[in-house]
This record gives sequence, C-alpha cells and structure tokens, in this order.
Amino acid sequence: MDRLHRPLLFLDVDGPLIPFGGASGHESDSSPLPAWQDGANPLLAHLDPGLGPLLSTLACELVWATTWMHEANHSVGPALGLPTLAVVDWPERPDDRIDEWFGLHWKTRTLIEWAAGRSFIWIDDEIGDGDREWVSAHHGGRALLHRVDPRMGLQRNDFATIVEWIDASADR
Repeated sequence: MDRLHRPLLFLDVDGPLIPFGGASGHESDSSPLPAWQDGANPLLAHLDPGLGPLLSTLACELVWATTWMHEANHSVGPALGLPTLAVVDWPERPDDRIDEWFGLHWKTRTLIEWAAGRSFIWIDDEIGDGDREWVSAHHGGRALLHRVDPRMGLQRNDFATIVEWIDASADR
C-alpha cells in the first residue's frame, strides 16, 4: 500500500502514551536517565518504550495529534524510537461553541479537515459518541476512533483492534 493510500494514525500523547494511572513500571529508580530524558519532563518516565516498535510496524502514517505539538518530536518520539512525524497544528477556533453543542472533542473537526478524505485512525483518551457520530456524518473516508483508558494507556491488546481495522481497510 503506497503512502497516499495508507491510513493516517492520529496519535495523542497524554493518556494513550503517558498514562495517568501512576508509574508504568518502566522507569528506573537507581539508573541514570537515558540521554533523551536527561533534564526532560518527568512525565516521560511513564512512557512504555515497547510501544514505539509496535507503532512503527503499523501500515499507516503516524501523525502527532497532541497538545505537545512539535515538542512530541523532540521528547516523546526519541523515547519511543520513532522518526520525526508530521504534527497537527491546532487552530484557534472562534466557533468552539459548535463543538460544545454537538458534544465534540475540540480536536475532532480539525482532524477531519487534516485527513482531507483519507482513512484515519484516531487514538485518544477523550473520544466520545458525539465524535463518532460527527466523523461518520462529515468524513468521506473510513475512520477508527479508538478510545484508550487514560489510567492504563495504549496497551498491546489495543494493537489487535488497530491491525484488524488496517487490514480491513487494505481489502477495500
């Protein structure tokens, strides 16, 4: 599948990659910090470095869809062994009351615009039914909105759902 036909994977950081449920068990109490983490945000210690290779093997184009924005390429990406990724820049939305009215996450409409009809996966911990309905009604391509439990973060079993969806997209 060539790059233009591969689905996008919009990836949030806080919640999916940095769980809010406490220590992930991947940080070391006595070892010096890795070079990428020296002096970095202490939340980065909650990253599971095993997620990087799993994300890298997915047949999709990874895109940061996070308030970390370009900082994700400097801090999160290296910790996971990811290359520099495209970043969704969040516009100021003077009409954000529309989002509230429809029960949308503030990212939803921007991600649909960014996808521009391409199939996409959105991994986030704040996706709701309003987002699913809006994407279904306003996006021409296929979409998987995959909600992650922010206390646990993205787990290896989440990848089975994602891979199944990507495989089904390739068959179309």
